[in-house]
Amino acid sequence: MQRLKTRAQFQAALAGATVARTAHFALHRCALDVTSGAQLFASDDVWLGAMVPKRWARRAVTRNAIKRQIYSVSAAPHAGLPRAAHVVRLKAAFDRKEFVSASSDALKRAVRAELLQLLERAARPARAPAAPPAPAAPQ
Repeated sequence: MQRLKTRAQFQAALAGATVARTAHFALHRCALDVTSGAQLFASDDVWLGAMVPKRWARRAVTRNAIKRQIYSVSAAPHAGLPRAAHVVRLKAAFDRKEFVSASSDALKRAVRAELLQLLERAARPARAPAAPPAPAAPQ
């Protein structure tokens, strides 16, 4: 697994579709093809980036703990991410009244459980649209 490092890589991945959402996270995916720029992604591998904005996690220790959880959960063999560029983005704050300590075990467990749920939703095959009903045969 490769990590996204440049702004252009993050922008390309965020331009892709949002493939899964949970209460606090969103997973964006961009296919690695010629249109996404071969120069952005040097190898045909799984690319991953984590975005934890200061808006949703004020303390640096909280942002770093969440990023570590994102990278560790996504690197596990059961994650099942396809060869593409992915960005896991924090989109809502964890309640500071419930998780008082920025690096508490309770916060780490909650983040990990939600990330596993996010990856499970992303691994599900997309549902095909329902076929229109067949016209009634004349009698």
